[in-house]
Amino acid sequence: MLIHQANRPRSGDRAVPPSGRGTIPDLRLGARSAPPGERSDGSPADRIVARHTVPTSTTEFSLVLSAPAELGRRGIGEALRDAVAELRAIDLTYSPARPGSLVSRLRRGEISADSYPPLADIVARCAAMRAATDGWFDAWAVPGGFDPGGLLNGWAVERAAARLRAAGIGDYAVFSGADVVVRGHAPHGGPWRIALHHPTESHRPPMMLEMTAGAVGTSGVTGRRDHVVDPHTGKPVNHFLAATVTGPDLAVADAYATALFAAGPAGLDGFPTTDGYRVLFATTTE
Repeated sequence: MLIHQANRPRSGDRAVPPSGRGTIPDLRLGARSAPPGERSDGSPADRIVARHTVPTSTTEFSLVLSAPAELGRRGIGEALRDAVAELRAIDLTYSPARPGSLVSRLRRGEISADSYPPLADIVARCAAMRAATDGWFDAWAVPGGFDPGGLLNGWAVERAAARLRAAGIGDYAVFSGADVVVRGHAPHGGPWRIALHHPTESHRPPMMLEMTAGAVGTSGVTGRRDHVVDPHTGKPVNHFLAATVTGPDLAVADAYATALFAAGPAGLDGFPTTDGYRVLFATTTE
């Protein structure tokens, strides 16, 4: 049951409803079939489209690029490899699932947060989101100690996207599960058309978005229960099947979605935020 679809983006915002029915999506978020990002038709002759999937220890990332032909296939391939290398390096270096990662070492007290600048950035972001959500996002209130997983994948995606921009690619999508960052235009030349699927009911038509900039962050898209805890009690919460937030930065959108999932319906009162984040929808468990 959909209990909230407030703050729906308006024309001119970062995401708008598509103009008509029957639109074929460029990306499918949260779908358990039909891998996203497979469209190949309608690409302008002066563009080169590249796609790649990156498996890591905790998730799978996908990238779709629509790059100027003048960059050449070699230049585009180098940009793609650089972004992929960033995603893999973050997984190796910061994933809480890896015992030797910096986050795991920090959890065990072997290093301090300021030992490495990127680690300090992750910790600072977690602290900022704890403050911004009145403690509903709290990377220190999870079993086992500090765990930035609620925003780490979004942080990784944003860093990979920055690598693409530095290489001169301004039209791309980088996504994982039901989280995505897009910029510019899709290979067909229009806004990115994004289908967001229901977390458990695959027969439902997906929510459709059109975006040229921004992020979509979701907590609970897999339908897996007990994966978010109430930071105030330490107990798993299941107010929602999924909570989806849109805004400028995926790490922040992910953290807000996690906080909303933890807080339940009471958390809806905090949106839209002053820094530009809106609830797209929140679906109850009943």
